Amino acid sequence: MSITEKPLTQKRSWLSAPPPAPRLDEAEVKHRYPRLRLQVFLGIFLGYAGFYLIRNNISLVSAILLDQGRIDKVGIGVIANAVLISYGFSKFFMAMVSDRSNARYFLPLGLFLSALANLAVAFVPAISASVTVFAIVMFINGWFQGMGWPPSGRVLVHWFSTNERGWKTSIWNCAHNVGGMGVGAVSAWGLAITANDWHSAFWLPALVAIVVAIIAFVLIRDTPASVGLPPIEEYRDDPAKVETDTSELETSSYWQVVVQHVFKNKVMLLLAFANVFVYTLRYGVLNWVPTYLSEVHGASVTGGIAGFSLFELAGLVGTLACGWISDHVFGGNRTRTGVTFLIGVGVFLAAYWLAPVGTPYWLLMVFLFFIGAFIYGPVMLIGLQAIDMSAANVAGTSAGFTGLFGYVLGATMASSGVGFLAQHYGWGVTYGALVGGVVVAIVLLALIGPEEKRLIAEHAGKSEHSH
Repeated sequence: MSITEKPLTQKRSWLSAPPPAPRLDEAEVKHRYPRLRLQVFLGIFLGYAGFYLIRNNISLVSAILLDQGRIDKVGIGVIANAVLISYGFSKFFMAMVSDRSNARYFLPLGLFLSALANLAVAFVPAISASVTVFAIVMFINGWFQGMGWPPSGRVLVHWFSTNERGWKTSIWNCAHNVGGMGVGAVSAWGLAITANDWHSAFWLPALVAIVVAIIAFVLIRDTPASVGLPPIEEYRDDPAKVETDTSELETSSYWQVVVQHVFKNKVMLLLAFANVFVYTLRYGVLNWVPTYLSEVHGASVTGGIAGFSLFELAGLVGTLACGWISDHVFGGNRTRTGVTFLIGVGVFLAAYWLAPVGTPYWLLMVFLFFIGAFIYGPVMLIGLQAIDMSAANVAGTSAGFTGLFGYVLGATMASSGVGFLAQHYGWGVTYGALVGGVVVAIVLLALIGPEEKRLIAEHAGKSEHSH
């Protein structure tokens, strides 16, 4: 066996996933399991919210930087895109490391390193003196940011079983809204106590993030087995949709397992391509709300920003609704849930696009609210489907793979693509293309339907057999 083919489980480092601990007795299991499930959930919720405190803070102080003549709009765009592209790649590649690492160490480490990158921006003048250097440091920050989702996905798949995972994931997914609101509040506080010194929007959130990283480390545990508890499927008598064969790593390298279960998996490829269009829709509408409302409907700047905020608030409602509906209405069938929500996106997106000039502002806000509510469901659901329909030992990598496509291709299409269409062909063609994107996303998700239906039938059979 060559060096590259050696099973990676033999090489243990401090970051490696811990081995199973001796099984606790039944009374101790009953006592500890519920408490630890709540504890690890709080750990990944707070930890993931912490990443949003320090993800891309240049947008918060761009007006100050522009006024001071330190940087122009192109420079701000370059720096912001550096984070986006880096994050997309990291979400996949760091997931491959995360799936074999201790989530208790991995998530806080990523948050701490990201905080250091933000502190460097604040306290090393040479970084902000050059757009190139600034962009490189923020690219590095984006890479550390990619260490947040994968360990969270790992915790969700190991501590929460199939028939409850939709609802639990949707609650956890609200962490990014909490973090997004938190960064605004912390940065505003920093600017208030430093007489609008833009550096405070980097160093103060970074200090808060370090405290959050410590809290996350205290709360998170890697897997139930690592603390002497039975697998979640046994504890809740709820078999996994996809069986995990850990013996594969004894005969194959981890990369070979990833190729087999992710790159050659038709479901993962369909989810990844569907995510491109879902992210194009999410950012294609959201990022251009103020511009579109101003140019087409004559809305004020503050009116446009209100639309932007409403879209994000609606996402919170839509995400929770989607998770609950996925588990309790569609019986864990994520495909049917996703298609239903995308149809909702299509209906309200068309209404928003075709609303004539003179349409009351409040009605445009209603359309925007429902677009946001419906699109954030599939945003959450595709990551959930990836961890749901893959073996637990590659769950984070599978979700990271869909995220790679969503951020690197989808978000780029939403910024550059939408901008190009609007500039050269007008808003009518642009929104026509976005509605077309809804149709493509529905078709791609629908193609996953038969396989998910088969897995659900198998899951039901296993449940009946176990009873």
